[in-house]
Amino acid sequence: ALPTLLSYGHGDVVFGDDENWRAGLTPWELVEEDDRWYARGSADNKGQHCVNLAALEQVFQARGGRLGFNCKLLFEMGEEISSPGLAQLCQQHGDLLKADLFVASDGPRLNAVQPTLFLGSRGAVNFRLTITARDNAYHSGNWGGLLSNPGTQLANAIASLVNAQGVLQVAALKPSSLTQQVRDILRQIHVGGMPGDPEIDRDWGEPALTPTERLYGWNTLEVLSFLTGNPARPMNAIPGEATAVCQLRFVVGTDWENLAQHVRKHLSQHGFDNVNVEFMRGSPATRLDPTDPLVDWVLTSMAETSGKTPALLPNLGGSLPNEVFSDILGLPTLWVPHSYPACGQHGVNEHMLKSIAREGLQIMTRLLWDLGEQGRELVAKHRHHAGGAA
Repeated sequence: ALPTLLSYGHGDVVFGDDENWRAGLTPWELVEEDDRWYARGSADNKGQHCVNLAALEQVFQARGGRLGFNCKLLFEMGEEISSPGLAQLCQQHGDLLKADLFVASDGPRLNAVQPTLFLGSRGAVNFRLTITARDNAYHSGNWGGLLSNPGTQLANAIASLVNAQGVLQVAALKPSSLTQQVRDILRQIHVGGMPGDPEIDRDWGEPALTPTERLYGWNTLEVLSFLTGNPARPMNAIPGEATAVCQLRFVVGTDWENLAQHVRKHLSQHGFDNVNVEFMRGSPATRLDPTDPLVDWVLTSMAETSGKTPALLPNLGGSLPNEVFSDILGLPTLWVPHSYPACGQHGVNEHMLKSIAREGLQIMTRLLWDLGEQGRELVAKHRHHAGGAA
């Protein structure tokens, strides 16, 4: 039987933020300027899966109405809100979606000029911390020094979880997967320094790691929001409550499903028994074995097509619903992005670079052509490797 490819894309987008786009641009109309196509969804994700559909079309036409492999396409309209129902769909219709490998495009390349392959994604889990001391606020002059301040207490509680240099302090939430093999892969990668990139704070994060290892091989705890009192109209009063939403971005080898228990225990050990910990939502981290023969196949094909050395990332720094394909459907996952970090994804003036789209079309067409030529052999090598690894 012919090998079967499963691919994926999402047609939903984040809100437009119309009024803040540059003059002459709107999120809802495709505008071409120089090397850029501007529109909401141009990079995330309509432009990217359009490149892959065009590559499929080219191979289909060149082979006279056949691909040389079976192809299944799965598109969703909820990725930007954590893909509700996608996991259930794949669990219920696993036979319908059965395949031998998964190739798709989302997220950014490492930079605008370097073709990139990533093998999974970091996971993310959001949680809320709350201190409720009393129902009302009280005058800070009349009661200051006599009533506990939840804002002050919560700030110190958070500082026990992540210090002033951004270093994670909860030992139970640190990963076990930053192996020498992963470090060797990441040694070839350099983060930042491209036009549009923010300047990296070199002294932020785990001190023993390189910036690349911090982003792709380690966990970070971020404070997403912090509220106490009324920030818009502060009063001279001790607030009765403080709340913060935090997020752990994590790689494989992290006990994220027990995050609430780990945070609760850590806070109690540091004297913060009054902090309520609420697990909000989360998704697991994934990573295909970098030594899988399919990885070498994709990297070799990309290099021969582009004439460049592609970047290999063990996982994306952000998150995708990759666990649906790797864990539920049991597929080797290979992501070839056609965007770049300064594309304006989730912000104003979102755009896709025509140069990346053109190179992406060339890369994907060659990759799919080779799959039609070598698919059975590639799948057999993957299965042999996976069986040996097991």
